[in-house]
Amino acid sequence: MRFAFALIPLLALAACGGDDANNTAPVVSSTAVAPAPAPTGQAWADMVAKTPEAGYVQGNPNAPIKLVEYGSRGCPVCGRFAAEGMEPLRSKYISTGKVSYEFRDFLVHGAPDLAAALLNQCVPTEAFFNVLDQLFAGQAQFEERLMTLQRSNPQLIQQLQTLAPPQAAAGFADALGYVEFIKQRGVPEAKARACLADQKAIEAISKMHADAVNQQLPGTPTFMINGRVVPNASNWSALEPALQAAGAR
Repeated sequence: MRFAFALIPLLALAACGGDDANNTAPVVSSTAVAPAPAPTGQAWADMVAKTPEAGYVQGNPNAPIKLVEYGSRGCPVCGRFAAEGMEPLRSKYISTGKVSYEFRDFLVHGAPDLAAALLNQCVPTEAFFNVLDQLFAGQAQFEERLMTLQRSNPQLIQQLQTLAPPQAAAGFADALGYVEFIKQRGVPEAKARACLADQKAIEAISKMHADAVNQQLPGTPTFMINGRVVPNASNWSALEPALQAAGAR
């Protein structure tokens, strides 16, 4: 389901699971990348940082293979990738120091995606990916709440879509259960509501979304390796060969 929602002027919504007809493949490397040991007493998968683009990166910050996902927490294709691909990505590639993984927001569902993104960033940086995993794992329950709301109170959805981004995000966060979800993970309600109203965070996430639109990315998920879009790679079975072609083997 799409929502007629613009974060800033001229931002268009893209599709969940869009095609990759206009994308270009990453360069194939004939040289395998060597593993890099993590700092003593640490594991690469436990190392998380916020990036200048306002995304979050997991793994070796100097990894020669940089994987970026433009994703949406409400996108079922992204959810399937999270369920099928994140464990092997972390255990086989991020853990070796060869690959880093960055998640960037592409708000293809408008205000509900913004609500989830703001609350995901409300936890400590090191907990970002744990909460992201849990949001994807709970995707079906949020979708069910949305469908129930659509049937029982479509007027509320219409009303929320007329509001400014912070108010719309806060409304959907309550209606879909995102506030309760993040409270159960140790975030006090007052802090959660402050995060939903954080104008600086809203602007940063909006810019990240705008960058995806300006690059004409086809939808979510879109994966990039070292700055180049991987075509037709919305699932792990398609993405892993591209990582190996880039030297992660």
